[in-house]
Amino acid sequence: MLEFYPAIRLFHISCVLLSGSLFFLRGCLMLAGLGHANHALLRWLSYAIDSALLTAALMLVTLLHQYPFQQAWLTAKVLLLVIYILLGVMALRRARSYRARAACFAAALLVYLFIFSIARTHDPLGALRILLH
Repeated sequence: MLEFYPAIRLFHISCVLLSGSLFFLRGCLMLAGLGHANHALLRWLSYAIDSALLTAALMLVTLLHQYPFQQAWLTAKVLLLVIYILLGVMALRRARSYRARAACFAAALLVYLFIFSIARTHDPLGALRILLH
């Protein structure tokens, strides 16, 4: 089964980049005041990519026997993922003012980048580890 690891990992990384890029596009559309940010096609594409991303993540967890709440870096990723999702929902749909949407969008992008740094370093502090040493 480990022979599938490289392909699953590559698929997971590709989904991460696609998901983040689509969120960035939708956020830019929202900031520009275009109603297309929440167009049904973009929402469904987002759901499809995120479902594939979650599936690949669960396959990697199962394959490698590295589980959140047992591995600190995975726990940090999962907790930050929840924050990223909440900020994304606020940015694209729930926040009432333009300023609040923009702030949530910027915060979500920062959280996304931090999650990415945790994944790259396998350290719960991610890129902050460099700043602290």
